[in-house]
Amino acid sequence: MVENLAHVYPPYDLYPLAPARSTVASGLRAAVMDMDGTTTTTEPLCINALETMVGRISGWSNDPNWPGLNPKQDYPHIIGNSSTRHVEYLLQTYGDAIKPVCFMRSLVHAAAWTLGFSQDESRKQDLEAMLDLLGIAELKSDCRFRSLMCIEHHDGPEECAAIETLADEISEAFPANDFPRLTRACVEIYYQRYHELLSAVAKANGKPLPTALKAPTDGLLIEPMPGIGIFLALVTGLLGDEAPKVLPELSRHLKDSSSLEGAEARLAQLGIIFAKKPAQVALVTSSIAYEAAVVLGEVFRQLHKEVSTWGLSEEATARIQQRFESAETFYDAIITASDSCEMRLKPHRDLYSLALGRLGLHPSEFGDVVGFEDSESGTIAIRAAGIAVCCALPFHMTAGHVFHAASHTCVGGLSEVILQEHCFLPR
Repeated sequence: MVENLAHVYPPYDLYPLAPARSTVASGLRAAVMDMDGTTTTTEPLCINALETMVGRISGWSNDPNWPGLNPKQDYPHIIGNSSTRHVEYLLQTYGDAIKPVCFMRSLVHAAAWTLGFSQDESRKQDLEAMLDLLGIAELKSDCRFRSLMCIEHHDGPEECAAIETLADEISEAFPANDFPRLTRACVEIYYQRYHELLSAVAKANGKPLPTALKAPTDGLLIEPMPGIGIFLALVTGLLGDEAPKVLPELSRHLKDSSSLEGAEARLAQLGIIFAKKPAQVALVTSSIAYEAAVVLGEVFRQLHKEVSTWGLSEEATARIQQRFESAETFYDAIITASDSCEMRLKPHRDLYSLALGRLGLHPSEFGDVVGFEDSESGTIAIRAAGIAVCCALPFHMTAGHVFHAASHTCVGGLSEVILQEHCFLPR
């Protein structure tokens, strides 16, 4: 049973789950994988954007004693679902703390930045539709607002004063007792922060972010998850007979080293198997196409460099780096929220069903597909799409999720998938 968004009828949809399997039926035809938290470390970025939204509409962001969102209480509910579902939970949890004046200031700021600086046209269209929904579409033609659209960071005294004045003038638009409209507006406040961070990452191209951004970390906001590059190169047949050479890199990320006995021979076998019959790989994400393009561009920029550290021959390194030039040259299919709609994202099955169709797979072949997710809702979506071998890859932010829908839970990540589970091939 999957709960729908608040404005959708009926409240629930029912899905039969594919019977769980411990291994694929005959061979690995395809791997379908989530992006945030499974392929890349962008979940902290998403969490920061949600936390920023809550802090801004409540005024807590100005309180140095506010600890932020509660990892144990909140993270299981704001990772893995649609952005709207995440925002709904946060409003149900922290809605009583909303200060209308803070909310309206946040809305003016988000609207001006999105219309002035967002690189995603669909985001601008959604923002304009939201302003119309609240009855404040005329804000777009106000000269003070248009001046804010030309300034990327609204932290100067003149910008703050303009935002406060505009927020006061449209204060009657605050959707006090209208939960769907409140949610819709908060989604735009969330996306403004998320896209601000993504835009900065795209511009930085691996360099430090500007201090004015107040980024959530001094390090890189987007990095590949441990072992993802090796896994992708292995199952697509790119490692071939050089697969044993990556054992030191894989073992570095393995939590339990007891499985390393005979690992070199197992890697050699896997390298031969996938060189003869490479698997297809699809990426499936609840992020929209623009977001996925920025994230994957940074991930594959780093993976391209990482290959040279694996100790492979020049020939193998060049072969893999050629495929790792971009996500578009590597994946057989990339499915994003832009291929569906907000109300049909995970834990609904639609995105994974679209991926299976894009890969040209018939339901009779789903027994040879493995799905990888880091969230509870993602594992449900995989099984609901008919994929029997479903592997949960929890990390510290999803450690509190319940993975009943997963046929395997590999806390050692993709290193465990390769070295202990033999990529779920029949023994």
